[in-house]
Amino acid sequence: MAATKIIDAPRNGHEMAPLNTRARGDGTHGVTIVLTAPQRNSVQSVDIPGNEPERAAWSGKMQFFLSIIGYSVGLGNIWRFPYLCQQNGGGAFLIPFMVMLILEGIPLFLIELGIGQRMRLGALGVWNTIHPWLGGIGISSCIVTLFVALYYNVIITWVFFYLFNSFRYPLPWSSCPLNGTGFELEECAKSSETTYFWYRTTLDAAPSMDEPGGLKWWIVLCLMLSWTIVFFIVMKGIQSSGKVVYFTSLFPYIVLTIFFIRGITLRGAGAGLMHMYTPKVEKLLEPTVWLDAATQVFYSFGLAFGSLIAFGSYNTPKNNCVRDVLLVSVCNAVTAIYASVVIFAILGFKATVNVDRCIASNTEILVKNKLLGLNDTQGYEQAMSLLNGTELTRLQLSECSLAHELDNAAEGTGLAFIVFTQAIVELPGAPFWAVLFFTMLLSLGLGSQIGILEGMLCTLFDIDIIKRVKKQHVTGVVCLFCFIVGFIFCTGAGEYWLKMFDSFAGTIGLVVVALMEMIAVIFIYGHERFTEDIFQMTGYRPGRYWQWTWRYIGPVIMVCILVSSVVFMVIRNPTYGAWNADLGMIEQKSYPNWVMGIALSMILAGVLPMPIVFLMRSFQCLKVDLDIHQGSIRRNETTASTKEMIDNDDDNMSPDMPPQDSLAATRFTIGDFEVSCASSWKERLYPLQKPRSRHLHISEKH
Repeated sequence: MAATKIIDAPRNGHEMAPLNTRARGDGTHGVTIVLTAPQRNSVQSVDIPGNEPERAAWSGKMQFFLSIIGYSVGLGNIWRFPYLCQQNGGGAFLIPFMVMLILEGIPLFLIELGIGQRMRLGALGVWNTIHPWLGGIGISSCIVTLFVALYYNVIITWVFFYLFNSFRYPLPWSSCPLNGTGFELEECAKSSETTYFWYRTTLDAAPSMDEPGGLKWWIVLCLMLSWTIVFFIVMKGIQSSGKVVYFTSLFPYIVLTIFFIRGITLRGAGAGLMHMYTPKVEKLLEPTVWLDAATQVFYSFGLAFGSLIAFGSYNTPKNNCVRDVLLVSVCNAVTAIYASVVIFAILGFKATVNVDRCIASNTEILVKNKLLGLNDTQGYEQAMSLLNGTELTRLQLSECSLAHELDNAAEGTGLAFIVFTQAIVELPGAPFWAVLFFTMLLSLGLGSQIGILEGMLCTLFDIDIIKRVKKQHVTGVVCLFCFIVGFIFCTGAGEYWLKMFDSFAGTIGLVVVALMEMIAVIFIYGHERFTEDIFQMTGYRPGRYWQWTWRYIGPVIMVCILVSSVVFMVIRNPTYGAWNADLGMIEQKSYPNWVMGIALSMILAGVLPMPIVFLMRSFQCLKVDLDIHQGSIRRNETTASTKEMIDNDDDNMSPDMPPQDSLAATRFTIGDFEVSCASSWKERLYPLQKPRSRHLHISEKH
């Protein structure tokens, strides 16, 4: 085969180079054609699969912003952030929270939103397009999202049950039911009215996970209602869910503002706020405080679910995603702080009322034992100070401490359905406040659930087989499947199962997915190329802050969260709080071995798809890949007819290309002609990159 020399021509857009018909000196006559791609002066200059014109899009900027706010601002801002502030140094906790927000949350947020907008694909399509070996990231994300969607909708179910009961007067959790003899039920008397209503009336809680009891029909009906509403919201994608976000995103802020105005006017509100936000700087020396802050930032943004990628994919290519990320991040942080102010203003009022009741009860006992005058309201403190510990126990006097009451503030379901409901009972017009509060929780829950399902469904619609099915049918099948599996949460052990799912299904898997996402975009797709993409889309080129957090700080934080989560899971024997009806209180029990087996299976189900897909595609174990997108077909440089004619000789370098863009030539024979096609090694390694030029030389073979 005759030796050929590949020559480059000036890049002048898409025009062909002049035909070279003169003799080449080696006795051959040939033609060199240079095909040059348009310059990357816009985002459309790179052909990314998924840029089909019929792809769904937001009807406006406000719809996108409200959707992403409704997804990111969820129940965790209401019932977890205030608890973390209280337990981790009060106002001092805001320091690690803001640090982790800046170093971890915002950079990963931009990666997900930006890569979704760049590719205009769901999670599965994005990672398949970056590299087929990374397709398992999308599968893992979809599986973990499914686990979270299963139990998250159960919380909405409980909110529905409380919302329906909020229209009753008096509120059903305002007093204990009576037994046949006219006295309060012993189980309720030993606990409290709100605790009894939660564990006995709402859940009919079982003694353990080994004795779950049967299905609770009222929970099943509310679960069916929840999934039915969710189906009608998301059945047409953002065409239907985008209209609902105007309510689910804005209404919680209206309710929080109403509660804020009412809360700060209540007696004891100032004490509650002082207790929460008084900084305990010494707490910052504890590593667990920083870990809690990083974990809270990670979950409050809803990272690694694939939802942010899906939301970004519906944007126009020129949308300023950097500005969106900063606005949503600030809004998320401010909402968490604002909600905690509202919560602890109300809890301060509740604690003050409880202390007043405690003092009144102690005063009655002191008067009966003639240790205090009947009308002596000023001598209570003096009388209590004269009693020692033995006398306090003998007289059955309680400790009336405002700090003790505020320290008992719970998180999660305990805060929403036990502690806060008790505070609502004390407010004038309690049913009105109950309806407002649970409607707000319903809006927050639906907003997050819409985003969770949108991320999962967008991933499913990246699969070619499912694309042929109507979106409503796929959504209906998913919702029906989740409803049937959700029966496990409708038993007497439903809350125990929910806590198990929350502790295992959505923790390690999500952190691993997020870490792999960052590695995939920054180190495989390339931080330089991603930076260029952001510049082409927004006109802003990410600087040192973004580069350092993407390449170094972010991955280190993710690894720390992952390692610490695994270590704590191994060191600490996992337990759950089971309701003891005889004692009227929660007691900690270890998970049964068979339940831990299920938990381990869920963790593996969320992690294993990544190495499995990597191994199967790298060793080409699958003859047919259903999910590889058209733009990410396996990079086979040669076929049987064009093999072994690749070289990376420096002689083939174009004079106006930098050395790292050295050309590799593939030569093969067609009849009497020799065809030589050159491409850079970067183009072969990264098929997404638009080639700057293609060098095709055809010469007559002698």
